[in-house]
Amino acid sequence: MSQLDRRQALRLLAGIGAAAAVPGLTACGNARGGSPAPEAPTTPVRIGLVAPQAGTYKVIGDDLTQGFKLYLQTHNERLGNHPVELVLADEGETADSARAAVDKLLKQNRVLALTGVTSSVAMEAIKDLVEGARIPLIGSNASPTTLQGAVYIWRTSYVNDEPGKALGKYLAENLDGTVYCIAADYQAGRDEVAGLLATLRPTGRLAADPVYTPFTPTPVKDFTPYLAAIKNSDAAAVFCFYAGTSAIDFVKQYRAAELKPALYAPGFLTEGLILKQQGEAARGIFTSMNYAPDLDNAANRSFAAEYQKAFEQTPTTYAMASYDAAAVLDKAIALAGNELTAQALNSAISKVGQIDSPRGAWQFNQNRTPQQKWYLREVKPDGTLLSNVLVTELTTLG
Repeated sequence: MSQLDRRQALRLLAGIGAAAAVPGLTACGNARGGSPAPEAPTTPVRIGLVAPQAGTYKVIGDDLTQGFKLYLQTHNERLGNHPVELVLADEGETADSARAAVDKLLKQNRVLALTGVTSSVAMEAIKDLVEGARIPLIGSNASPTTLQGAVYIWRTSYVNDEPGKALGKYLAENLDGTVYCIAADYQAGRDEVAGLLATLRPTGRLAADPVYTPFTPTPVKDFTPYLAAIKNSDAAAVFCFYAGTSAIDFVKQYRAAELKPALYAPGFLTEGLILKQQGEAARGIFTSMNYAPDLDNAANRSFAAEYQKAFEQTPTTYAMASYDAAAVLDKAIALAGNELTAQALNSAISKVGQIDSPRGAWQFNQNRTPQQKWYLREVKPDGTLLSNVLVTELTTLG
């Protein structure tokens, strides 16, 4: 199927409400517009969604919120056949703001479970709160390598070093030349680079030691001196890690500097509305990600069509992971049965098994993160728009 044909097909599916026709989208709840079974519980379950509502990562927070809401919309606003009360909390941009948001959800809103969480700084800050409260968190983005030994924290995204691992393996096998590494100086950036180095360093393909640009208290905005160093290197490619507004700044300045090395990155560099704001500057960038919007499977065709219909946007890995977090809760709440407590729910999450996801089927591993496929994508036209188009499958991690 051509890219243009695929986009036309998605629009057609969206127009006729494709989700109702595909079992994978409604397997765990009632289809949109359907009425609950007579024995359906009437007591609502309260879920707290933590995401930034302003600042550098607002665009990611919006995607997390939209992905979760889409699952509710396509499942009669129920999880495990219970009506849902979704409570939004602003993650903010600091450890303190994240702790305050979670503390309120736990103590004042008394949620059954939590989801969301965008930044690694936030995830590290709230770990003890979540574990101490014994309330399950189905994180849908942040997943630092330092998060170890958690009992109540699950993630539907990835571990932070996995995009780098997947891409490092590919570059080691396919690149003729060396790689220059540059990333934001915080946990996620260092995790991503560590993943790349684990698979690339043994090959001797590094152009220089990795460079980390300031992130706290304020992310660097002017990359001029860093780009000059890249220009003076003999690298054949650049691996970078940036997300949110930092990704826009880096990509635009990289192209304006007319640098020749090919640009590779974890998928966050060109994800969602970020790509739209980067425009032509992003053309030709290669990224590794656990999701591509043009994956050809039934669950993704339905998800992509419904997402475009609801939000007039191409779905992102953030939205997909949040949608899957809702799917996990849907199955787990049903498994927990009548004795629905936070502890019973946490136990049920370990029994949900395989998730039929837009990314392809996956399941939790012992580290409470997905065992899943990784893909190489390239920014190029998909119909009339630039998109992260699938190139090839990279590997399976987790």
